[in-house]
Amino acid sequence: MKVIIITGGSDGIGAEMARQLARRHGAGVALVLAARNRATLEQVSAECMAAGAQTLVVPTDVAVQAQCAALVEACVARYGRIDALVNNAGRSAHALFEEVADLAWYQELMTINLWGSVWCTHAALPYLKQSRGAIVGVSSLAGLVGVPGRTAYSATKFAMGGFFEALRAELKSAGVSVTLAYPGVVATQIRHRGFNAAGGALGSSSLKEDKAMPVEECAALILAGMEGRKREVVMSAKGKLGRWMKLIAPGLVERMALAALKDDVKPR
Repeated sequence: MKVIIITGGSDGIGAEMARQLARRHGAGVALVLAARNRATLEQVSAECMAAGAQTLVVPTDVAVQAQCAALVEACVARYGRIDALVNNAGRSAHALFEEVADLAWYQELMTINLWGSVWCTHAALPYLKQSRGAIVGVSSLAGLVGVPGRTAYSATKFAMGGFFEALRAELKSAGVSVTLAYPGVVATQIRHRGFNAAGGALGSSSLKEDKAMPVEECAALILAGMEGRKREVVMSAKGKLGRWMKLIAPGLVERMALAALKDDVKPR
């Protein structure tokens, strides 16, 4: 039986990955679901158990190192092993840098998106080395190309990329795979809950959502990357093109990034 920890497992991409793993593997998988909201975690857990999977719900705030360690301890206490860790928990943000008066939430966002992944990975690493398991870091296309209005968010996701790329090289001889996933605009509520310039919740998306990727497709691509032990999963043709065009035509990529914003939030 494979034991897989998924942070940010209460909704969105994390919950959908859990459901797909449960349907695909049934009794052959144990899913350890972590997020702050116990009620929504329990709902996802019930759906996974209905598909035959074992589950363990561990309410966790990844912005607290002790809770990241406790998540891993709870998993090992129940199942005795870890085969995969999916670092999916995160928060979004959109604000023009000049409009931000108090930068405290920049630091908070870095704690959630980067340090939450670092702390969970550090706690799980001895067990992942024992199982020659898999680590996934769910980044964003904003972690490959700087997006206007996303100075804080892009910074956290670029940092994740640097951390996991270096870790991949360190763990190569240990047989632990490290997969970085780079979703674009996915049909979830993450942008609505992200920070605004004042550090509150945005309440709406600043990006054009008409061509958002279905969450089911995004989750399936990430899981295929994890199970195939791929280095990276860059989603959408535009994302792949933008990554390489950045090297030869960076000005064009900046214009593409601006075009993805709604008109009322573009810098003027």
